[in-house]
Amino acid sequence: MTARALLVRGLLVGLLAGFATFLVAHQVGEPHVETAIALEEAGAAAEPEHEAATDGHTHEEEGTTVSRHDQRTWGLLTGSLVVGTALGGIVALLAAAAVGRLGRMTPGQSTATVALIGFVSFALVPFLKYPATPPAVGNGETIGDRTSWYFAFMLVSLAFAALSTLLAVRVSDNSGAYAGVLSGIGLYVVAMVVTGQLMPTVNEIGDFPADVLWYFRRASLITMTTMWAVIAIGLTGLIGRLYRAETARTERRELAASL
Repeated sequence: MTARALLVRGLLVGLLAGFATFLVAHQVGEPHVETAIALEEAGAAAEPEHEAATDGHTHEEEGTTVSRHDQRTWGLLTGSLVVGTALGGIVALLAAAAVGRLGRMTPGQSTATVALIGFVSFALVPFLKYPATPPAVGNGETIGDRTSWYFAFMLVSLAFAALSTLLAVRVSDNSGAYAGVLSGIGLYVVAMVVTGQLMPTVNEIGDFPADVLWYFRRASLITMTTMWAVIAIGLTGLIGRLYRAETARTERRELAASL
């Protein structure tokens, strides 16, 4: 049960999660990206030529050097594998640090808890406040501010998730698991609701079709959940199996020493 053993398993599971995420993103998410791009191109084609000229450049000049085919295949696969592998390693290291520190949980149970907390605080809650937007949505002049707000909200979410976990463990030691879990969840929910009300709200949808936006965001959430689910299920299973093997080995040694 060393950190190295857990890290190796986390990297392997993360690699698998990245591949699964690519398949889901390619089949579920990319069709809606294509629809959004088509809407953006149709809107650009409908603009008067003199308005386009005032910008000093045309859409052809803004063309990317990477084709859409490469973006939605090799580019998407590479990005998914890199993010999945890195995320799997991070979750594994956090799971290693949590072993024996979350009450009476076994290593497998604590790993599942770490993955759940990570998904909620790192992915789900920031997504609910600042959801993903497809091409043609959002003002290009505010992209820097929107990115800063998103990462600031995510950092606050992670900080309160850590504080809530510490509170839950402390209360559990004194008043039981039920009170500990309730207090931790209560602190996180209240803190994030207040933070969400204080943080700026982004509303730059314009006349973009609501159904396309909904399908895109739903696909983004499904893709994100796929990565976290594969990491959580795979890593929990591997660490639980490793723990059982280590326990059985220790019991055999103790039995042999007692003979």
